[in-house]
Amino acid sequence: MAASPATSVPIFKLYGETQHWPTPDLLHCESIPERSQLHNWRIRPHRHADLVHILFISQGSVELALEGANHQLQHSSAIIVPAMAIHGFHFSPDVQGHIITLAKPLADHLHELMGESSALKKAGFFRFNLPHQSERIATLVTQIDQEYRQPAPGRNQLLEALVQALVVELSRLTTYPDRVAKRHGPRQSDKGRQHLENFQALIEEHYREQPSIEQLAERIGVSSAHLNMLCRQLAERSALQLLHERLLLEAKRQLTYTNMTISQVSDNLGFSEPAYFTRFFKRNTTLSPRDFRLRQHAQS
Repeated sequence: MAASPATSVPIFKLYGETQHWPTPDLLHCESIPERSQLHNWRIRPHRHADLVHILFISQGSVELALEGANHQLQHSSAIIVPAMAIHGFHFSPDVQGHIITLAKPLADHLHELMGESSALKKAGFFRFNLPHQSERIATLVTQIDQEYRQPAPGRNQLLEALVQALVVELSRLTTYPDRVAKRHGPRQSDKGRQHLENFQALIEEHYREQPSIEQLAERIGVSSAHLNMLCRQLAERSALQLLHERLLLEAKRQLTYTNMTISQVSDNLGFSEPAYFTRFFKRNTTLSPRDFRLRQHAQS
């Protein structure tokens, strides 16, 4: 199950899907069988431009294709797949476990908290040598899954705390590999990927200002045409689409989780007038901001 060349590897928005990120949450959690059985237990090699996966295998096995190398993993193992890492899975039909997907804003926040020790920065996997090691990870994953599926007051804060604890535990495995577990699979990188990562970091820092692509390209040290080429090649979206996707995600979050008026959300996200924000939102979701908010509240 070797990976295709980087330029031809498909970009999936969420674990085999190509539609937009389906929720205003910055985290998505599901059991591995939920989706993999729909694909005959095989997810072909692909990559994500702005998502990070954490997989925990509690039962069964998986053939992992990660950055051009194949690995056979049994139960009691964890897999880290950062943005842009090429990965594919072939699970055994008896597999049990979970996949936790982090949107880039949350992954970046965790990077800042953990610094260079963050386990999310490099592709790799862990085989747990002792039962208590996998039990600690399994407990956190189960708590995340339960909280994700059964919303309650303080849900966002608790989910973020649990994910932070999970990343701390995984980062300890990176920091003390000989004492705890063994990590494999260094991530490959190149100048194009670095430019894309720098661009995404600038988007995260400045999206509310709605800067021009030319301004951002100049900050990176490339032309806007070259930046667009890299974005289309590595993320299959234009540079402007990536900026707009971040704006749209924040708009969804503010409409769902705050009491800000439509006008206030519009102003907070750098739109010159609410009418322009409404057109932007409806063009990308088919719903007006008001209708989207009503639907979200009806589902809660």
